[in-house]
Amino acid sequence: ASFAVAHQPPHDAYRIVAIDNAEAMPSRLRERLRENPSLGARIDVRQEDLRESEIEDASMVILNFTLQFIDPAAREALMRKIYAGMRPGGLLVISEKIQFPDADLNELFIDLYHRFKETQGYSKLEISQKRAALENVLIPETLAAHRERLTGVGFHSFDAWFQCFNFASMVAFK
Repeated sequence: ASFAVAHQPPHDAYRIVAIDNAEAMPSRLRERLRENPSLGARIDVRQEDLRESEIEDASMVILNFTLQFIDPAAREALMRKIYAGMRPGGLLVISEKIQFPDADLNELFIDLYHRFKETQGYSKLEISQKRAALENVLIPETLAAHRERLTGVGFHSFDAWFQCFNFASMVAFK
């Protein structure tokens, strides 16, 4: 996401702060920045917990598959913090695994996603092991829950702009 965003502005007057609490992602991004030194001055890579990060004067915040790993009780406080650190008119983009309110539809989309993974070369065992590893760690929510939280902290114009199976990307404005 950092590289995709970095190539969009028609000027160099921007700064990207890339945050991840796991060591692997910041490490890989730093490697890529060494290979692309022109972007290195504009992308600040941090390995830290987003809940403890400073968010100031942000025009755009992107959360890619982040909230689903945060304790549901702490999600609203994080979104309030992000909202407070954004400029008026700022854009929030969130991509998350979602669940459907209807249990039958939820199971259908999970099954379709697992079939898709099989067509990509994953074995049934690999799919099962990953599902077991993420159980009770990855806690998805409905689009309605995301909407309610975001509008509750002050964001407006919320909607899903992309969805595939049980994954969705949502946008909202401050």
